[in-house]
Amino acid sequence: MYKNKKIAVIIAAAGIGSRMNANTPKQYLEIDGTPMFVKTALAFHENENIDYIIVVANSEYLSECDKLLKASGIDAISVAGGKERQDSVYEGLKKLPKDVDYVLVHDAARPFVSQKLIDEAINAACEKQAVVCAVPVKDTIRMKTSEESSVTTDRNLMYAVQTPQAFDKSLLVRAYEQAFVEGFYGTDDAVLVERTGHKVHIIDGAYDNIKITTKEDLPMSVDMRVGTGFDVHVFAENRKLILGGLEIPFKKGLLGHSDADVLIHAIMDALLGAIGEGDIGKHFPDSDNKYKGISSLLLLKEVDDIVKSKGYNIGNIDITVIAEKPKIAPYIDEMTEKIAKTLNIEKGKINIKGTTTEKLGFIGREEGVAVQAICTLSR
Repeated sequence: MYKNKKIAVIIAAAGIGSRMNANTPKQYLEIDGTPMFVKTALAFHENENIDYIIVVANSEYLSECDKLLKASGIDAISVAGGKERQDSVYEGLKKLPKDVDYVLVHDAARPFVSQKLIDEAINAACEKQAVVCAVPVKDTIRMKTSEESSVTTDRNLMYAVQTPQAFDKSLLVRAYEQAFVEGFYGTDDAVLVERTGHKVHIIDGAYDNIKITTKEDLPMSVDMRVGTGFDVHVFAENRKLILGGLEIPFKKGLLGHSDADVLIHAIMDALLGAIGEGDIGKHFPDSDNKYKGISSLLLLKEVDDIVKSKGYNIGNIDITVIAEKPKIAPYIDEMTEKIAKTLNIEKGKINIKGTTTEKLGFIGREEGVAVQAICTLSR
């Protein structure tokens, strides 16, 4: 029915998502590593019946929107939106190519729209000219009649409207123009079309075609990472022994370009490994004099900033210090406190323990110290 028709979709992505309480608009939050609005756009990009994609973005994020779409291989037109959703969709309508026959309007915050639903909306629009997808409400609905009373409505007649909504292009453009002439703002596109006297038909939506409005709506899947770190330093004369950010009384210290805190170095390598950012040699090369003698706690703070910039939080860190001497048990609590403070996490997320090699190898000969660290991160 629609094989010879030109179909476009307008994706409304210009909101600020105030109910999400996030630092950036909700449509830029990631789901499985992909910005929400890009995940939505991909659904239409992958549909063989969609000829044009218009993404309406907040003007402040327009260049970022365009960059993210191109990086995902999506051929789309990015348009600056307006103050209200209705203003934004109209901006998208004005950018539609002239040969478009039918238009779908879809919320960027519904990234789980299926190919089946897209096809059904297109097919119904070609037949009925104006359609919305909707699902029957599951809850009993009460309508407030006054400040003190309400009545129960017949939920068998109630539907929760979703997007996409699909329309004959000329019908939708006319409905928008009439609404603006009359100064009317509606809650969705179908309301505007209804005001022209045209019927709007319902097709079955999908309960998993959810709209992400608050943080509770975000999928519960969590990106978990595990990282391991291992480091060894040899003992040297005339050096302070620094372990876990503490100066520990001992006859020798550890040799290294920085303060040679082998314990902190192992933690840093574990954290960097978990996010795929190499190791401490990549970020703090011993050929750079600015790191000569530097406190490893300062470097750990920089690594933590990198971890946070990638959107990850530390789950826990487990550390094993392998040394014949000195015994670290008396210092574990203070070490843990310093590391927790540097990383701004609870002490309970850090575990430090010591062991020996039972006099075997270079550690058994008291020639140095080795440390192994394992961490978990979540996004």
